[in-house]
Amino acid sequence: MNQESGIAILAPGLLGGSLALAARKRFPLIPIRIWARRAEAVAEVQQRIPSAIGCESIAECMRDVSLAILCMPVQHMPEAAEQIAAAAVRPDLIVTDVGSVKGSVVAALEPILSAKGITFIGSHPMAGSHTTGMANARADLFQHAACLLTPNDKTPSAALERLRAFWTALGCRVLEMSPAQHDHHVARISHLPHVMAALTTLAALKSDSSPIPCAAGGFRDTTRVAAGDPAMWTGILHDNRQEVLAALRDASSYLRELIEIIESEDLQRLQCLLADAKHLRDLVPPAAL
Repeated sequence: MNQESGIAILAPGLLGGSLALAARKRFPLIPIRIWARRAEAVAEVQQRIPSAIGCESIAECMRDVSLAILCMPVQHMPEAAEQIAAAAVRPDLIVTDVGSVKGSVVAALEPILSAKGITFIGSHPMAGSHTTGMANARADLFQHAACLLTPNDKTPSAALERLRAFWTALGCRVLEMSPAQHDHHVARISHLPHVMAALTTLAALKSDSSPIPCAAGGFRDTTRVAAGDPAMWTGILHDNRQEVLAALRDASSYLRELIEIIESEDLQRLQCLLADAKHLRDLVPPAAL
């Protein structure tokens, strides 16, 4: 049973729009309030969810909601948190986000909100796409996706259980970890793969694009995420730069080793390296259909 009186989704794009669709499907009677900087973005949500309540300000969006979800780029979240802290809110309000980095977000938002007695708990549903915007939003985007929560030792247990129940109801597998653990993990399984996809694309095609007509499934699969929004990914890689740099140094070490192996024609070492990679890749569970 859901315990929320109302849900506010701030700055809906792909994730926020999908959240609105999923929440409306899962909780048909709970009011959903929407705020965005552009009125057109609110209208786009209301086209697909006529019952969604469009709001002209963040303060208006906080009216009688018990869960507010920040979906804007992480650099704009402190400004939104300041406006929430200045608004009239319910005493049981939980604020969360869907950002790809947690250390900087938690450090910036938690003091702003806790000073007003508002609970903030970081969330990261691992359910993005290289596509963007409400036009690509889907109600089933969160089905079987991991959602990483980053509570701290001051997080009220009742609030954490409510947030866990919300994401579970949308179909997520919920995991809990510290912001530092989160940023380490996502640097390895999200941010590094994006960088490597971009580098693979550049190495393959920048100096000579003539192979493009030959590209098939392997190239498309390996480089798909390189089609993501460059502005968004610039912010993500900058905000998590220490963990990303550590992951890139490890990748660089393996690349140097691979170059040495191929130059020396050491087929046994080459096969061992590829077999090691295959073994680790086989440990990753398949995506749910």
